[in-house]
Amino acid sequence: MMFDWASQPYNTLLLTFIFGPYFAEVLSNQGIAAGVEPSLAKANAQGVWTLGLTISGLFIALLAPILGAVADSTGRRMPYIYVFSLLYVVGSGSLWLAYPDASNTTLILAFFIIGLIGMEFATAFTNAMLPELGGPDEIGRISGSGWAIGYVGGLVALVIVLFFLAENAQGRTLIGIKPLFGLDTSLREGTRSVGPFTALWYAVFMIPFFLWVQSNQPKNVKVRGSVKEGLEDLKKTLRKLPESPSFAAYLGSSMLYRDGLSGMYTIGGVYAYGVLGWSVVDVGIFGILTVTFGAIFAYIGGFADSRYGPKPVITTCVILLCLAALGIVSISREALLGFPVAETSTLPDIAFYVNGAIIGAAGGVLQAASRTMLVRQANPNRMTEAFGIYALAGKATAFLAPALISLATAISGSQRVGVSPVLGLFLIALLLLIWVKPEGEDKTVWDAST
Repeated sequence: MMFDWASQPYNTLLLTFIFGPYFAEVLSNQGIAAGVEPSLAKANAQGVWTLGLTISGLFIALLAPILGAVADSTGRRMPYIYVFSLLYVVGSGSLWLAYPDASNTTLILAFFIIGLIGMEFATAFTNAMLPELGGPDEIGRISGSGWAIGYVGGLVALVIVLFFLAENAQGRTLIGIKPLFGLDTSLREGTRSVGPFTALWYAVFMIPFFLWVQSNQPKNVKVRGSVKEGLEDLKKTLRKLPESPSFAAYLGSSMLYRDGLSGMYTIGGVYAYGVLGWSVVDVGIFGILTVTFGAIFAYIGGFADSRYGPKPVITTCVILLCLAALGIVSISREALLGFPVAETSTLPDIAFYVNGAIIGAAGGVLQAASRTMLVRQANPNRMTEAFGIYALAGKATAFLAPALISLATAISGSQRVGVSPVLGLFLIALLLLIWVKPEGEDKTVWDAST
């Protein structure tokens, strides 16, 4: 739970609601200053942002299952969490260097990728501890409560940043004051400070985790041998997938719906900036609403998961996300659901808030129930490896979806059209869920492979 609380601001502050829109704004302004038409400049900024996500997704997809297999073979997880926590802190803290003149865009994107890789890998190794925390009937509640606490952490961090650090066009925060600590608004230091703030938040709140979390005991296996053993076990697990169709179908389904959800999260703030003309502070307010709904429903969803099982919970959430994706694509400053509205109308903004609340609620429940479902589907003796493969499944198209969004945006010159691929991902994911067994494979399948 402390890990969820500590790590969530990377998603909330950097990936979605503060730094992402700021990065897009900086790139857009640079393009406009160079004579690019404003809507095209904003679309180009979305393309650069998704390129960074594509690169990080490729890296994670290649290494996550291998590292997971090695960790299972050695019995060690904490050393990996330490290393990737360091990447998280270095990557996020360095985003302070994101100057508003866009003079070092490549360097900033590289630091963002480093931090994101650290966050994703640390999450995979921490998630693998879930089966050790309770019995099968408790894991859903534990996962949902942990995810809810993570959302609350992201919400608290977002409120602090909006109230005291991130500035609007007038150089004021959401409560009308200048950023604290004498930060220079002309250099956007209030908004840029979100990077060091995220790093400090993680470093402080991970202290209880590192002090008191007890992981499994290390096995007497040398690291060099464990690499070979881990890779052999990984190959064996992958070869066994055709014999475990429920696990394979779940990996495919979760790969697609998590990718679609990630696309909605990572593009949401950038989309609102480009299509609706929202400022960073406006997007932050939207974030408060989304994260609040995510926290409340992740907690409620944990109890629903424990009572009904994760499959019906996941199915319901994916259906809701399909509806939200349709709603978002239909929103622009000039029209709503295909009907024209006045340029000064607030209906598009209200509609975007409503869809954001749905995404937050369904997304929080979905992610918590997904790791519960993996525990039911995977080989209990190879859980870290399973979460590594789960990370691979989540990233195998995570690098593709941003690329598709980027490509669709570039071809159409429209941010609205560019976001449309996420709907197809959700629909295919729903289809694959048909073959997923609610209680997972017959354990004899895993006994034979162990």
